[in-house]
Amino acid sequence: MSSISWRRSLAVSATAAALATLAACAAPGESNESGANATGPIKIANINAQSGQLSPLGKWENKGVKLAVDEANKAGGINGRQIQLDLFDDQGDPTIGTNLARKIASEGYIAMFGTAESAVTLAMAPILKDAKIPNITSGQSPKLADLKSPFLFLNAPTSVAYDETLAKYLVESKGFKKYALISNNGSYGVGEHDAFLASLKTRGLTPLADEVVTPDQKDFSAALTGIRQKDPEVLFIGAEEVESGLIAKQARELGLKAVFAGGAPMGTAPYISTAGEDNVEGSVVSSPYLSNDATDASRAFAAAYKAAYNEEAELHGAKAYDGARIVIEALKATGGEGGQKLADAIRATKHSGLLGDFAYDESGVGLHSTRIAVIKSGKLVAESAS
Repeated sequence: MSSISWRRSLAVSATAAALATLAACAAPGESNESGANATGPIKIANINAQSGQLSPLGKWENKGVKLAVDEANKAGGINGRQIQLDLFDDQGDPTIGTNLARKIASEGYIAMFGTAESAVTLAMAPILKDAKIPNITSGQSPKLADLKSPFLFLNAPTSVAYDETLAKYLVESKGFKKYALISNNGSYGVGEHDAFLASLKTRGLTPLADEVVTPDQKDFSAALTGIRQKDPEVLFIGAEEVESGLIAKQARELGLKAVFAGGAPMGTAPYISTAGEDNVEGSVVSSPYLSNDATDASRAFAAAYKAAYNEEAELHGAKAYDGARIVIEALKATGGEGGQKLADAIRATKHSGLLGDFAYDESGVGLHSTRIAVIKSGKLVAESAS
């Protein structure tokens, strides 16, 4: 080899090595070619249960996210770039969730929507933080806010807001004094239990009974028999949609006449259909999204959702839509760049959404209040919380 050829070969090798080093040094969640100079799709992952007991939540969430992304892409995307939304099934399992978090961190995704399950989100959060991938979650466990991760954001209030609003209505507006609690020991149930119990205690009340079940339990007769003997005025249910419905159904079958009360899962069709419409009549629900007819924005969202999926919109799709809209606004602010810039842009975004006016604090919580509704003839009817 001539000296000139040798020098050229050496230069090519050095350049290739430098480029490889540069690529290796890129921060996780960020691309070497980003912002105004980037081309190609912007990869965002949606991780939510599409199978298993919690799949209804994940499917609703996917529809809300997809609707927002489709609207953004039709409007030109981000600086002319389309958003590539890829759906992954976590099956409601924290182990599967952590594996998926590592997968999206290694495959160039710059943001994540989901999950609807607090336990899965809590398991994924450290991986996403290390990878600098902002995550908009629909989980509402206070433990999510306690992490204070700069890359974790909630698209709805925590259980603290849900249950403080609920306790205020039940105790101060309705005058109920006798309470029993039944909740599961999963992340959602624990958050609901602790928040509602704390709200009762601040009002000088102690529950007559406080029963704990498991998230996959189907027979609640033992716990409910003990509760029935205490004759409470209100039965607080801290569980997901289907389990809440089973508890309500079995409580009525055992002759328990208490008013049922709880968070957003009790305002959904699976709760009502599982328990039976007659059994849930009068249930009190705390939620930031009570009706598709509440505002012009909710009516427009519901119409678009109906046109896209031929079904009625509800809370989970609405809050996922809000979360996706926030990320899209932030991406426009960063020119499509991810990582710390995107996280900072999300935190700075003020969004007037379907659930309320979002303004994020240092814990990643953007909303701090809910509203009250009562189920009447199978429908949520808004009540005054004053």
